[in-house]
Amino acid sequence: MTIIKPFKGIVYNPEKINEDDVMCPPYDIISDELKETLYNKSPYNIVRIDYGKNSPDVDKYSLAKQYLNKWLEEGILIQEKEPCFYGYEIHYSYKNKKKILRGIIGTVKIEEFGKGIYPHEQTYSKPKTDRLNLMKACMANTSLIFSIYRSKERITSQILEKLKTPYLQARDLNGNIHRLFKIKEPAQINKIVEEFKNKPIFIADGHHRYEVALEFKKQMNELYPEQKDSPWNYVLMFLTNIEDDGYLILPTHRLLSTSLPVKEQLENQNDLFHLFEFNKDEDIQEVIEKMGPKNIGVYLKDNKFYILQYKGPCLDYLPEELRYFDVNILEEVILKKMFPQREVCYDIDIEKGIKMVQEGKCDAIFILRATKVEEIERVALAGLRMPPKSTYFYPKLLTGMVINSFKENFK
Repeated sequence: MTIIKPFKGIVYNPEKINEDDVMCPPYDIISDELKETLYNKSPYNIVRIDYGKNSPDVDKYSLAKQYLNKWLEEGILIQEKEPCFYGYEIHYSYKNKKKILRGIIGTVKIEEFGKGIYPHEQTYSKPKTDRLNLMKACMANTSLIFSIYRSKERITSQILEKLKTPYLQARDLNGNIHRLFKIKEPAQINKIVEEFKNKPIFIADGHHRYEVALEFKKQMNELYPEQKDSPWNYVLMFLTNIEDDGYLILPTHRLLSTSLPVKEQLENQNDLFHLFEFNKDEDIQEVIEKMGPKNIGVYLKDNKFYILQYKGPCLDYLPEELRYFDVNILEEVILKKMFPQREVCYDIDIEKGIKMVQEGKCDAIFILRATKVEEIERVALAGLRMPPKSTYFYPKLLTGMVINSFKENFK
């Protein structure tokens, strides 16, 4: 059973800061250059806590703890006196289409995967070490996990649609408007709690953070077994209803660098692929979306687009739910087998990838279709995972809208 709870969030005091200046994107998309920009925007930018820098004398995790405590003492950050949920909405545009993403922020009881909470992507170990060190230092969830659920009843969705006056409003680096609302009315809180009781939750963005929260919970419960319903048994989440169609799932394309001639390698696999040149007068992303599974776009150093149509055997060594994903065909058949010595980077921006090929910074960009939410549900409920970077949920949530501290209930 899924358990979601209101909590005493830590939020910025809008009387003491400019909201636009203190928020930051998720840590995993912040470059070193952007980090410097965020540091310079405000001495109170949340990047100092969530993804800070070491100083000569103090490591970044100890600094994060110091900033959190200092800002609370100074009233830059304030903590709620009573538990509440938070409504979070983002007004954004993508390819000239305007959309609104709405969701609820609460704390969700941590369970092992497959017991009401489901991942859909594989993860790397290095980011998990960083996030665990930060959680231990701050004794808090400093950023949101982006999750999705499906509810045709739309009880929580209807509550969110009626929220009028935001507590915070901030504009992100893309110009999208983020608004945070407080939900304190007991009747609304009870309705939200009840709606989630039998709803599976699928992690969209934040697999590392959830796995770290699970590990942190285990460690803390070993240290403090006498604690009942401990605050670290819950994790901070943003949850949006699939039925509301507020978010976008974008494909993450692969940029390949290799010493082998890419076109010749692809042409030599006639038994597996049909390679044909593509007319650039059309949008290659739209074309492969219409063509459906087993079609992958590619741009090469000859400044031409091609489409790879996979005609090889079924990847029957993979579970059935994973055999026909384009990303698995690309990873298993092309990248691993045809280019054993390789370097792969990831980007959602096709034009940026094309420019990198043209400038000789990589040898090819492989262009993928977007993963459908139904595919994510099917894979996740089967207890399986797609390769890393199979999906890119957009828009990204801002870090700094609300923090969940474990200290409030820790005795």
